[in-house]
Amino acid sequence: MANETQKVGTIHFPFPFTPYSIQEDFMAELYRVLEAGKIGIFESPTGTGKSLSLICGALSWLRDFEQKKREEEARLLETGTGPLHDEKDESLCLSSSCKGAAATPRPAGEPAWVTQFVQKKEERDLVDRLKARRKQREERLQQLQHRAQFKYAAKRLRQEEEETENLLRLSREMLETGPGAERPEQLESGEEELVLAEYESDEEKKAASGVDEDEDDLEEEHVTKIYYCSRTHSQLAQFVHEVKKSPFGKDVRLVSLGSRQNLCVNEDVKSLGSVQLINDRCVDMQRSRHEKKKGAEEEKPKRRRQEKQAACPFYNHEQMGLLRDEALAEVKDIEQLLALGKEARACPYYGSRLAIPAAQLVVLPYQMLLHAATRQAAGIRLQAQVVIIDEAHNLIDTITGMHSVEVSGSQLCQAHSQLLQYMERYGKRLKAKNLMYLKQILYLLEKFVAVLGGNIKQNPNTQSLSQTGTELKTINDFLFQSQIDNINLFKVQRYCEKSMISRKLFGFTERYGAVLSSREQPRLAGFQQFLQSLQPRTTEAPAAPADESQASAPRPASPLMHIEGFLAALTTANQDGRVILSRQGSLSQSTLKFLLLNPAVHFAQVVKECRAVVIAGGTMQPVSDFRQQLLACAGVEAERMVEFSCGHVIPPDNILPLVICSGISNQPLEFTFQKRELPQMMDEAGRILCNLCSVVPGGVVCFFPSYEYLRQVHAHWEKGGLLGRLAARKKIFQEPKSAHQVEQVLLAYSRCIQACGQERGRVTGALLLSVVGGKMSEGINFSDNLGRCVVMVGMPFPNIRSPELQEKMAYLDQTLPRAPGQAPPGKNLVENLCMKAVNQSIGRAIRHQKDFASIVLLDQRYARPPVLAKLPAWIRARVEVKATFGPAIAAVQKPSFTGRSRHLPDGQPHHRLAPRPSFALPAGDSICRGPGLQGSCYKGETREESVESRALPAPRHRH
Repeated sequence: MANETQKVGTIHFPFPFTPYSIQEDFMAELYRVLEAGKIGIFESPTGTGKSLSLICGALSWLRDFEQKKREEEARLLETGTGPLHDEKDESLCLSSSCKGAAATPRPAGEPAWVTQFVQKKEERDLVDRLKARRKQREERLQQLQHRAQFKYAAKRLRQEEEETENLLRLSREMLETGPGAERPEQLESGEEELVLAEYESDEEKKAASGVDEDEDDLEEEHVTKIYYCSRTHSQLAQFVHEVKKSPFGKDVRLVSLGSRQNLCVNEDVKSLGSVQLINDRCVDMQRSRHEKKKGAEEEKPKRRRQEKQAACPFYNHEQMGLLRDEALAEVKDIEQLLALGKEARACPYYGSRLAIPAAQLVVLPYQMLLHAATRQAAGIRLQAQVVIIDEAHNLIDTITGMHSVEVSGSQLCQAHSQLLQYMERYGKRLKAKNLMYLKQILYLLEKFVAVLGGNIKQNPNTQSLSQTGTELKTINDFLFQSQIDNINLFKVQRYCEKSMISRKLFGFTERYGAVLSSREQPRLAGFQQFLQSLQPRTTEAPAAPADESQASAPRPASPLMHIEGFLAALTTANQDGRVILSRQGSLSQSTLKFLLLNPAVHFAQVVKECRAVVIAGGTMQPVSDFRQQLLACAGVEAERMVEFSCGHVIPPDNILPLVICSGISNQPLEFTFQKRELPQMMDEAGRILCNLCSVVPGGVVCFFPSYEYLRQVHAHWEKGGLLGRLAARKKIFQEPKSAHQVEQVLLAYSRCIQACGQERGRVTGALLLSVVGGKMSEGINFSDNLGRCVVMVGMPFPNIRSPELQEKMAYLDQTLPRAPGQAPPGKNLVENLCMKAVNQSIGRAIRHQKDFASIVLLDQRYARPPVLAKLPAWIRARVEVKATFGPAIAAVQKPSFTGRSRHLPDGQPHHRLAPRPSFALPAGDSICRGPGLQGSCYKGETREESVESRALPAPRHRH
């Protein structure tokens, strides 16, 4: 359909078709939030066109914002005067230099003509700068169209090369000028890279230079842009496709960012599999590139580098510049960026980062934006920019998980052994500052092992601990108990970051494992084996040929690199985190875990720097967690927060949410932790499910609180014969624990439903037994016949006995105020976690305007008003609470809900919708009833229409 322009108030929103009224409201509210610089929480159910509303609303604002900037520039250039600083909107001031041009305070008593002269000079200077920047921007856009190169990127690369060359020069000078009395042994080929260069802190560098770093004039200015974030690369790819189809698809400059694992085009590196191995090899190859260039410039190179450490052929600045320009010239997703990188023999990972300054829309996983170090490394600047975080229902948990670190006793012992070997090998070549920091790190590792009750000098696999159990400490208490409160962890963290000591240990243990004593060798072999067992994502590559370098073999992640994250976490404010000591019998299995209690400390920088932040999702209820735990604790005033929630586009009778309070035998349904394992409770769930499968066409998805409870119920049903009765009505599928089997199960589930729709038989579809919070509860489309009914068995409350959850509850009770008439914040947290999981699971069924499904909640606790209030508004308005099972099953099979065929307004049937069939029970079949139910069975309707015979679309799922 041709693009249409919708006018909401005075704002024009281009749209690919006539939008729903809720989309118009969504775009208008989004525009107001971005214009006013506020923090918005937006909820729009799946199937209501949320992505297009975000795209057209945000890009319409960006279009008008850029137009205002151009008009302001033109006015200043024409008149030569004008306001130097717009108090209402700082972002209209084009750069930091513009801010600096604001009227400078003049000395008191200065003549008026002097003040006027200075002010006019400042205004003329501002106009000159505006002209220069406008010319620079126009040239930049013109060069983009011709895929030209830019000097700023070349200079940035030269600076990186010069910094690396200086470090190498320092290392060589130290090797050549060592003390003659204790001359160290000759280094082997390539061993220079392992010796630490002389370390200077940032304060020492500033004191020595006496000048601050000035801004690079050749570095390209970051235009005002929108950072769009989502959870997975597949969701980002889907968003990019929506941008292409939108009216802005041909004009917007968009770039997609991703990890090395997703954007690497070097097959030798990508074959390593593990994220950590890919990152380390990429950095090593860049370092080899710098060293190779330096060696070529020297008149007498010392030794030839090994061939296997050659530079990456795709890290070519000229080709990456071409890739950058091509990416900005036309909208491309990650797959197209990969194909372009292979064709141009340019690295998409670094090429995409070069495109950030000129891009108007940057698409990236929100883990990359929310982690400060990753954000800085990627070149992302948030000052006065707009951030949209989509699929943000688990944003709080994501931030908490990103900054919570756990290290094992095995990792601590291995890192200590590696560092000790390194000092024995190179101690005579290291300067005093390096030795001081290395000894501090060794001391920290020793104390961490001691606080667990172990000995750093013994094998952690065979070392038993006298004390077992879990102990929770504040950060300060942990530092005092470990006896490391006298060490400045900020400086140690900075040293690890600048010296890259963990990477040097990485190469050292790989190359010099043979120098260990016979006593140490088996111990370290055990460490390596145990560490690999803790890295499930690490895949082993085939053994390298004998003539290849050892560097080509995959290696386990550096333990010290992981411990660096723990050290950084210990620098958190005392009230914002806790340290959990878990002693599990042996030292190797015991752990130290940092638990972040206040995710707002890491989100505060985002909301402080950005012009506006939008947190969006299909199901954002309960919203109180975002307002209290994330925004209020991050310092956001209440007047800056804006909430928007819209209903669904489906007709009201297309959804049937039911709360069933008692089962077929009048047994009250309350699947609490104490009662859910009772045989009668599992029997009730099985009988209810059996009856639902008898009357519901297509697919039924049933969610259980945990994998363990699903296993128990499945075994009980199989023993009692209920599983066989279920299989007579629906083919049974079970959610796999392994992620790589999800695709296979979903495909078989979809094909079964399709086949049952084509053939009239006793089996009418499929039943999928799933787990709340598992692989099927988020990111899966059970649209149309794939999910005609969603059943929730019990309420998936988190484990209240968990020390982490108990500490989080106590923290919220102490930090957040308790609202009158409401539960304490800690108890509210537990209920909110439960209902967020429920809302995500039951939202798998209704996926578009013409879809329909029933939602069955099996637990009388769902009937409580505080629980119902946490359901999405469009579901809550239609909930029917059934005290007994009879009226509930009658509502599911009533003709008004299952007997109609739906069509689009033009009379053509929906391309994804089957006619709604009525199902009669097979001959001789009756409703499965328990011992307490008397009377005649419920009759099904005569089957008059056939289930659609077309092939169902492949289900979408998250990877």
